[in-house]
Amino acid sequence: MLLLKNVSQILKENRGMSELIKTKVQQINIKDYSYHLPESNIALYPLEKRDESKLLIYQNESITESIFSSLHQHLPQQSLLVFNNTKVIHARLLFKRATGAVIEVFCIEPVDHLDYQLAFTSKHNCIWKCMVGNAKRWKEDILEKWVETPQGQVKLTAEKTKKEGELFVVKFTWDNPYFFFGEILHYAGILPIPPYLNRDTEQSDEERYQTIYASVQGSVAAPTAGLHFTQEVFESLSHHLIDKTEVTLHVGAGTFKPVKSESLQAHEMHEETIYIELASLKKIKKQLHHKLPIVAVGTTSMRTLESVYWYGASLITGNLSDTLYVSQWQPYEQQLLLPTAAESIEAVINKLESAKQTTIQGSTQIIIAPGYQFKIVDALITNFHQPENTLILLIAAFVNEDWRKIYDYALQHQFRFLSYGDSSLLWRKN
Repeated sequence: MLLLKNVSQILKENRGMSELIKTKVQQINIKDYSYHLPESNIALYPLEKRDESKLLIYQNESITESIFSSLHQHLPQQSLLVFNNTKVIHARLLFKRATGAVIEVFCIEPVDHLDYQLAFTSKHNCIWKCMVGNAKRWKEDILEKWVETPQGQVKLTAEKTKKEGELFVVKFTWDNPYFFFGEILHYAGILPIPPYLNRDTEQSDEERYQTIYASVQGSVAAPTAGLHFTQEVFESLSHHLIDKTEVTLHVGAGTFKPVKSESLQAHEMHEETIYIELASLKKIKKQLHHKLPIVAVGTTSMRTLESVYWYGASLITGNLSDTLYVSQWQPYEQQLLLPTAAESIEAVINKLESAKQTTIQGSTQIIIAPGYQFKIVDALITNFHQPENTLILLIAAFVNEDWRKIYDYALQHQFRFLSYGDSSLLWRKN
């Protein structure tokens, strides 16, 4: 009886604590995470050599700076770097109506967003959720576009079927069944560089707006923290006994979406698709077991790793879902009786092995903001982000109030900001 009473009391305290933390996070005013970003600090183009960017290092409340090619000197041996291997697709399709109006159809994700591979290997037709530019000029007609390929012309059509929130559901059809949709996009589309660069995509962006290890098609924006890595950097990391592994999170257009509401409660996080291989989970579990550093390369890797913790935690508490899914506020809804990071990852591994699967896939809407308690990641490699953005909130959650000190230093010391800008190595402030 006494044990039941204690458990009941703990559960009651958990509900109260969780509600308090969740409410506090939801009441965050995004204006408190603003700063002045001069246009002169925005990098419109990358440096000639990827690893010559500056590197800001934040550790133990102190800031130093170096160059990215010396990253290995600032990481302990036996650290594990986790990379997002997603690849940016030619997501922007421009169609011209008979009236002369140009309609931009921006492919965001396939309707069945958990199966990108199926979407890219579709023949003859497929259906995507899209943003549409100049949508008022697109009536009920079917748009047509002739696509030049090395094998000749292919006719591509786009038909609106319905609207879902801010997105349109568009059916694409092409008249040559020998082409996969991934190939059609490659020849017909334009690589989408960030809108804040205020310029058209150039040929150099085709190479430089991809990481050198990008391999899994699906993103509409690059995981830009990885743009600094070169083969030479990988070799130096390996020489210093620093290991690496990969996860996949397909970056959506929401990564550029500002928080328009005054408080965070009214902001809806975009849902992004993630995949993690069993081999990667085992590496992560080994790091956790031996209490060795786990370093997320980019905010997308960070969100993936923290999301898989919450999926494992839900498995331990009785949620036997086959699909990984983490809602926006889930991490703030339980604060007590949580498994350790190693226990959570082990639960996901056991789930995969019992099902004889090698990959866990799903999606996440996780929002990481001040008040979040990190479970997996010890350090973060990341670029410098826009003001009043959910990525700034993630940085503030990781280093607490020192985010402003870090950004002030970067501005005063002429660091280059945003996607093509310089990098930072941030160690978590407990």
